Amino acid sequence: MMMTIRKYCTSLPKYEVESTGIRPNHDGTFQLKRSVEIQEDEKAEYDCFVSHRNFKPIIIKLGQATESLNAETPAAGRERAGATSDSSVTGSLEKVIQNEKHSLYYIYTALSKPVDLPGIYQFTAMGLLDDIQIDYYNSREQRKIPKQTWMKEKLQEDYWEKGTQSRKSKEQWFNVNVDILMKRMRHNESDLHVLQWRHGCEVEQKGDEVKFSKGISEYGYDGEDFLTFDDKESQWVASVAAALPTKRKWGNVPILNQYAKGYLEKECVDWLNKFREYADEEIRHGSSPTVHVFAKRSIKDKSKLKLTCMATGFYPRDVTLLIRKSHTSLPDDETGTRPNHDGTFQVKKSVEIQEDEKAEYDCFVSHRTLKETIIVTWDGE
Repeated sequence: MMMTIRKYCTSLPKYEVESTGIRPNHDGTFQLKRSVEIQEDEKAEYDCFVSHRNFKPIIIKLGQATESLNAETPAAGRERAGATSDSSVTGSLEKVIQNEKHSLYYIYTALSKPVDLPGIYQFTAMGLLDDIQIDYYNSREQRKIPKQTWMKEKLQEDYWEKGTQSRKSKEQWFNVNVDILMKRMRHNESDLHVLQWRHGCEVEQKGDEVKFSKGISEYGYDGEDFLTFDDKESQWVASVAAALPTKRKWGNVPILNQYAKGYLEKECVDWLNKFREYADEEIRHGSSPTVHVFAKRSIKDKSKLKLTCMATGFYPRDVTLLIRKSHTSLPDDETGTRPNHDGTFQVKKSVEIQEDEKAEYDCFVSHRTLKETIIVTWDGE
């Protein structure tokens, strides 16, 4: 039997959940109770998800009477399974403190010389909101363009024109500074070298309250840390000796440090909140997952199959995906939720099974855009 407490269809971490463990009732059946603490005025959607071999998965939302759980448990199903007792479950949602984290980052990459490879440009820049690309610029087109529909719809042409001019200026700055670093480090101009800059901010949201969490502004050269801004101390930190001249030069201009700190803690947060507000409509509508189940020969053990369940094309990113054997969830290997090229997400889980096993396996997927959970049974192929 499996029971989880979920927020927006995503199981809460085990360390936040208190469990009584499975206990016997006086009539020979069993009970299980799990609890978490939540803010009384929190608007998030919580539910209790229950899966048992004798009935279809049950989802009871916070505020819905729990008596309906037993009413939805078919007696005929219990008889077919030959069970002499059934599970009686009590789920309680009391109070939880779980902060949502959001981020806005800009990443700039400059090469010391052109590379004759498709899709690789001497200079690129992009904005990422919660790991989703929202804008893009490269040295060939030299235009800042939206990568999300809501960015194009909500932001006026003036925003993109100013953004294009800003990216062009940064492209020139990077070209000059790549050359400076190569000379400083006595690198051969015939070799390829890379200068990168990542800067932005992260916030934590609890209910309607959004707080600055951290700001990052860091430079890398040829894949190694070079120079980082310490937001708390308002100073630059050199990671290598070659970065010391830059650290001293920038450190001697207090207004630069003040601007960096102000941008990370205020302006970046303002833009992050504004972009998230613009994206709200898309988040509300969302995109439902497509589910696939397939198997192939295990690399580790030729007598076994690797059974994989994949959900893709969903938005927002929170999703519940389980591989089950006879309606019981199995431990699995997970890729983690990853972004697709179109702004949606995918997740993949796998288990190894005996090739000649006759048990029924299925893939169970729950997402906030679905009216009903998706259950895809493996056909044995």
